[in-house]
Amino acid sequence: MANKLILLAVFIASMILMSFNYNKKKKVVFFGDSITQAGIRPGGYIKLMDSLLAQEGVTGDYELVGAGIGGDKIYDLYLRMEEDVLKQSPDIVVIYVGVNDVWHKASSGTGTDYPKFGKFYEAVVKKLQAAGIKVIVCTPAVIGEKTDNSNQQDGDLNFYSNWIRSYTQKNNIPLVDLRAGFIQYNLKNNPQNKESGILTTDRVHLTHEGNLFVAEEMWKVIKAVK
Repeated sequence: MANKLILLAVFIASMILMSFNYNKKKKVVFFGDSITQAGIRPGGYIKLMDSLLAQEGVTGDYELVGAGIGGDKIYDLYLRMEEDVLKQSPDIVVIYVGVNDVWHKASSGTGTDYPKFGKFYEAVVKKLQAAGIKVIVCTPAVIGEKTDNSNQQDGDLNFYSNWIRSYTQKNNIPLVDLRAGFIQYNLKNNPQNKESGILTTDRVHLTHEGNLFVAEEMWKVIKAVK
């Protein structure tokens, strides 16, 4: 009788433990700059992603957390990774950075040189992966929405984005190619070749349409991560 009771207790405990594990939410941390900092505000891409989860009936499966700071570059992410990301024990981290690394080279001379960009980026990814975290990477979208390659930083953005594409392909890392997506969207929806007002308010930060576009593109990749 005692053995049966012990077996029953073990069975019940196992069922409770299985239920707990089954219902555990995946924590997704969005790691980036001011675009991500704004993403947690009403209308921001992280908040809009909450709505996408609700539409698909999976709100209970995910916890979305913003970890963006305005002005951040890739080495800023590296320096604050321990405090702002690893301590939260996320399951998935979405890295969305690069605009300031390029933009600030021209605006204030404080951007990130191309060789250093790759080294810091790889260091961030490897440290997250070493902690057992699934990593998703995004290309920096735009600094200006003109469609004729006349935005001042188009060359550098393409250069840095190509590094990210190559790195993710070689290392089998999921990619959200926002740069390619924004360019294609503007080719269809910006016939007047405006530098802002389509997906961005000021050439960089997002309009409602921009936030929704980012939310949808990221969510496609996030939900595919097992």
